[in-house]
Amino acid sequence: MLDPSSSEEDSDEGLEEESRAVLPRAPPAPGPAPAREGRREAQGPGSPSPSVHSEARDEPEGQLDAEQERRVRLQLYVLVVRCIAHPFNAKQPTDMARRQQKLNKQQLQLLKERFQAFLNGETQIVADEAFCNAVRSYYEVFLKSDRVARMVQSGGCSANDFREVFKKNIEKRVRSLPEIDGLSKETVLSSWIAKYDAIYRGEEDLCKQPNRMALSAVSELILSKEQLYEMFQQILGIKKLEHQLLYNACQLDNADEQAAQIRRELDGRLQLAEKMAKERKFPKFIAKEMETMYIEELRSSVNLLMANLESLPVSKGGPEFKLQKLKRSQNSAFLDIGDENEIQLSKSDVVLSFTLEIVIMEVQGLKSVAPNRIVYCTMEVEGGEKLQTDQAEASRPQWGTQGDFTTTHPRPVVKVKLFTESTGVLALEDKELGRVILYPTSNSSKSAELHRMIVPKNSQDSDLKIKLAVRMDKPPHMKHSGYLYAIGQKVWKRWKKRYFVLVQVSQYTFAMCSYREKKSEPQELMQLEGYTVDYTDPHPGLQGGRMFFNAVKEGDTVIFASDDEQDRILWVQAMYRATGQSYKPIPAIQAQKLNPKGGALHTDAQLYADRFQKHGMDEFISANPCKLDHAFLFRLLQRQTLDHRLNDSYSCLGWFSPGQVFVLDEYCARYGVRGCHRHLCYLTELMEHSENGAVIDPTLLHYSFAFCASHVHGNRPDGIGTVSMEEKERFEEIKERLCFLLENQISHFRYCFPFGRPEGALKATLSLLERVLMKDIASPIPAEEVKKVVRKCLEKAALINYTRLTEYAKIEETMNQASPARKLEDILHLAELCIEVLQQNEEHHAEAFAWWPDLLAEHAEKFWALFTVDMDTALEAQPQDSWDSFPLFQLLNNFLRNDTLLCNGKFHKHLQEIFVPLVVRYVDLMESSIAQSIHRGFEQETWQPVKNIANSLPNVALPKVPSLPLNLPQIPSISTPSWMAPLYESTNGSATSEDLFWKLDALQMFVLDLHWPEQEFAHHLEQRLKLMASDMIEACVKRTRTAFELKLQKASKTTDLRIPASVCTMFNVLVDAKKQSTKLCALDGGQEFGSQWQQYHSKIDDLIDSTVKEIISMLVSKFVAVLEGVLSKLSRYDEGTFFSSILSFTVKAAAKYVDVPKPGMDLADTYIMFVRQNQDILREKVNEEMYIEKLFDQWYSSSMKVICVWLADRLDLQLHIYQLKTLIKIVKKTYRDFRLQGVLEGTLNSKTYDTLHRRLTVEEATASVSEGGGLQGITMKDSDEEEEG
Repeated sequence: MLDPSSSEEDSDEGLEEESRAVLPRAPPAPGPAPAREGRREAQGPGSPSPSVHSEARDEPEGQLDAEQERRVRLQLYVLVVRCIAHPFNAKQPTDMARRQQKLNKQQLQLLKERFQAFLNGETQIVADEAFCNAVRSYYEVFLKSDRVARMVQSGGCSANDFREVFKKNIEKRVRSLPEIDGLSKETVLSSWIAKYDAIYRGEEDLCKQPNRMALSAVSELILSKEQLYEMFQQILGIKKLEHQLLYNACQLDNADEQAAQIRRELDGRLQLAEKMAKERKFPKFIAKEMETMYIEELRSSVNLLMANLESLPVSKGGPEFKLQKLKRSQNSAFLDIGDENEIQLSKSDVVLSFTLEIVIMEVQGLKSVAPNRIVYCTMEVEGGEKLQTDQAEASRPQWGTQGDFTTTHPRPVVKVKLFTESTGVLALEDKELGRVILYPTSNSSKSAELHRMIVPKNSQDSDLKIKLAVRMDKPPHMKHSGYLYAIGQKVWKRWKKRYFVLVQVSQYTFAMCSYREKKSEPQELMQLEGYTVDYTDPHPGLQGGRMFFNAVKEGDTVIFASDDEQDRILWVQAMYRATGQSYKPIPAIQAQKLNPKGGALHTDAQLYADRFQKHGMDEFISANPCKLDHAFLFRLLQRQTLDHRLNDSYSCLGWFSPGQVFVLDEYCARYGVRGCHRHLCYLTELMEHSENGAVIDPTLLHYSFAFCASHVHGNRPDGIGTVSMEEKERFEEIKERLCFLLENQISHFRYCFPFGRPEGALKATLSLLERVLMKDIASPIPAEEVKKVVRKCLEKAALINYTRLTEYAKIEETMNQASPARKLEDILHLAELCIEVLQQNEEHHAEAFAWWPDLLAEHAEKFWALFTVDMDTALEAQPQDSWDSFPLFQLLNNFLRNDTLLCNGKFHKHLQEIFVPLVVRYVDLMESSIAQSIHRGFEQETWQPVKNIANSLPNVALPKVPSLPLNLPQIPSISTPSWMAPLYESTNGSATSEDLFWKLDALQMFVLDLHWPEQEFAHHLEQRLKLMASDMIEACVKRTRTAFELKLQKASKTTDLRIPASVCTMFNVLVDAKKQSTKLCALDGGQEFGSQWQQYHSKIDDLIDSTVKEIISMLVSKFVAVLEGVLSKLSRYDEGTFFSSILSFTVKAAAKYVDVPKPGMDLADTYIMFVRQNQDILREKVNEEMYIEKLFDQWYSSSMKVICVWLADRLDLQLHIYQLKTLIKIVKKTYRDFRLQGVLEGTLNSKTYDTLHRRLTVEEATASVSEGGGLQGITMKDSDEEEEG
């Protein structure tokens, strides 16, 4: 508490010298460096050289230091065990957070093996693919992480941490899964956690778990005194024998001795405070007026301890005994111990209650009564009730009966009588045979003894004896009793022998009382407060008593004498405990040798003291705690306790266990360790462990720092208002050191708090940093200053994270030596790692930095800026016109564009600047290559139909164009893989057109997949590709039309004409062009590009539509030309022509001799077959139904119109019968066929058809009149059933 030199005087030089011999001098300013030296001094008894000096010192000096260290530990252990044995200030806390078992390296390795076994399918745990993927990710990312291994090595990782990380990971995964009817996501989470627990346990024997739970309960919950003794033996390196010797010598099991020791200590502290106030020797404070306040604080702290001690209950002597509450005044009452008027102790305050047990065994020597007579005994305590034994025959007077009595008389009178039943008729009461009167005390023998009974006169039983036992229990607050001679000035004014009892009324009030027989209240009493007891020499003038001692007080002296030395020693020890005096009475040597019985003394206390002194430990037990340097001792105790705590099996993060907190609290309160000193030492130790790699809870640092800051700035957290210069200086040193530590932890946040563990630690660290940066406790620091410090830390963190990442990826070697392809591969891998790092930062640490999200974005930008150097190096090494770097852009861009803070940030813009020329160059080359492929493709086009892959595989990646030279070659032709076969559609356009559409689509998909973040350039790319597609499709359409026209020109004009497949392919090319233009040429730009683009796009659509109309017209014209050829053949039968008359005559003449074929029917059938087959070809091979319908409409209308015109030219002529039959068949079949092909009724029944129908009907009627049956069943009627020809 205080430095010995500042408060000690020469009055206790011997004890002070002894104290200095036991304890090393405490450093004057225990900052960080002395704390570390102290740690080395107190490593443990097994360490032979824990010195602050050089290791090259002499061996005797090293032995001296080790011995000095052992002495310090023993002295400290004496103080600790006293705190444990009789606590009166602190209790073991029950509200502390339960600590989890920590994981070690071996357990981590075993855990990895178990999860690997699960992933390899070597366990019996059934799991689906989603769970296996989650476990695989957890194993690869978390379990195999070096940061987790370091955290396990530092002792800051528990099984619960591993479980929580897994739970957090699967929660994200399960939330992203689709909903399943009847299976809630909470059920899935519970199932997955259960499977995780099964994997974690492995094949572990479940029987071992109860043992671990029992150990956990012992270590983390409330400890017994024996367990606390054992713990601090381990902490301070005390041997079991040393503990046993100390335990017995300190009388730790004697509550009276411990309470007396506390009273002596508190009295010593008060005297020390008075001495300091008198001599004006104070510690150096920050203000002069604090010196007076310091004394008041010392007094008030002792007053509080005295009040705590007195508040402890004093055990009562019986249920009816009630101890009156003694009242003290509220001023500095405890300082005026000698004021008798302050405590008025009455005789009723010291009333005692005793329990007596009387056991009557047997009677011997009974002769005056016949053997068959009945006898019995009675027993009574005078002033109380009377009890009787059972009846017995006079020949065997044995009972063994016990009677229980309660009395308030310290000197009761017990009467036991023997009776026999009277046989006389007139006898009123039984006859008394004998009696015995006893005067027991609490010190009397409790074993059965024979007592001679008093018999009536003329009784024959002259040797009548009774065997009985009287046990009188001593109440707990009756500390000692016995007979003494006494004489005093105020009480016991005559020298005579009296029965005395030492009574404890309260923790601070004792009374010496003398009692008479059969009295419950003392005859006289003396309160012992303020008295000093000691051994004295015999007084010749006083007769009676051989061994003298006295009790002295200002104005009063009481002399006592006992009959033997042992009784005197016991009385002096009891009164020494009661007075609370600092001086310990020591009997004279010659007095110790004296013994009334002529032998040596063998009290237990003396035996323990002898053994203790024999082992050289008497100095520790007799050292005055008030003169020890408790600041130094407590620092050592707290350091050793923290070392022990951090090395146990729990992940404590620097928090003490409940038992340790209890002992430290009790020590500080009992021995006056200032709270600021306690927390300053604690902070120093915690910071040192943290600097050495241990995981310390920042909340704990915050608590201790806040306490010290409040104290130094005058906020009185523990009621102490004085602040010493040493405390202030140490606080400033610790504040600076703590600030550096916190900044370092924030800079290494990925490694100090891996995966967000311990939970909330990073957030607490940032909160503590803000507290540390405050100049005082009242005025908060501006937010910008905190932000500035955190920004600086995160800038360092970016460099640290990236440096360690490149070391892990070994990127430096690649950048210096590898090939361009290897560089690109490694930089791609490094980019993946960088993204993973930033994603982990976002997942595990973003919440802590939620106050400054822009700082985390700046950290990421700094991180990417470091990556930029390596990325630029790798890209510069790539050959010109190499496109292998596009995956790097896609990887980075996909990550950056989804981050609102990084999108279009500094690195993102730099990335775009690098890849803009590449993208433009690539599009230029592709445009030239596609254009060339169109030109060459159409020159060599065979117009054979091919399968369509553009619609089936819209996401096929664009083929790579490795090292395109400047002459812009074509894209290599694509051989369709076999796996594409199931995706094929029906036959479509030509090879060139399909290749064109696929390349345009793939190129647009490639650019779309880039997801270019800058909107203007993205729209520019989109517009350019759409324009390119429009131009390419336009060229394709024009070339197809030209080829179509050429193909039709070469086609036959007779009924032998069948539409070739190439013509259908050309038709399909246009159909596909129409479809693809919608997808490839339509711009999704909304209103941004206005009507100009819409006009351009509609121009392409119009071009395609007009081309389609043209080729339909050309095709219809070809079909009509065939019909015209048929009609020209029929023209030869026109009426009035020379050929018609010859033909008619020839047919008629020949018909007489042979069967002549029907003229005109073959011609009609041939034409009908021509129409039907071409309809089927078009229907089968042209894919657009709408165009087919337009074609058939025009074909039908044109055909009817041609026939109608042909008939109109012959309006004045009667049709030849063959002409009529052929036309009727052609018209009817054409009508029916086109109706079957879906030509609408409005088109079928046009005016042209009606005119044609009427003409042919009239001709048919005329022919039937003139020719008879010449039409052979061919008619224009719809009901005819002519055969299909």
